[in-house]
Amino acid sequence: MAGYDRELISNGNPMEAVVGFSRAVRVGPYISVGGTAPVGPDGKTVGIGDVGAQTRRCIEIIEDALVRAGSGLHDVVRTRVILTDIDRWREAIDVRKEYFRDVRPVDTIMAVTRFVNPEWLVELEVDAVIADWPKNLG
Repeated sequence: MAGYDRELISNGNPMEAVVGFSRAVRVGPYISVGGTAPVGPDGKTVGIGDVGAQTRRCIEIIEDALVRAGSGLHDVVRTRVILTDIDRWREAIDVRKEYFRDVRPVDTIMAVTRFVNPEWLVELEVDAVIADWPKNLG
């Protein structure tokens, strides 16, 4: 996007440099937060066996990345909930709606065979657009 700076948002994950990814990328008012796993500050999986607890941890990490990018959950326009067991979708959505009931972003729910870490039952991704972005900068 011409005219916008590209800002890389890190959460200190050592794999960012190894693999070549960022927790989030902001270009102007647009922010994308990549696949976010339920990992605690100690690097260990949070809520083993508990889709709801894992979903909550993913949203906490996402919220931190959005705040670092100058935004917040209120600017989310799309969520993607990715599960290893699609039959457990309601457990994830019950937590998701606590954060997004009023924001009402579009949503995709999908299943994958597994994640890199088999303890992970869910990952989330979001896209956000800063709604009050100054029009004279864009």
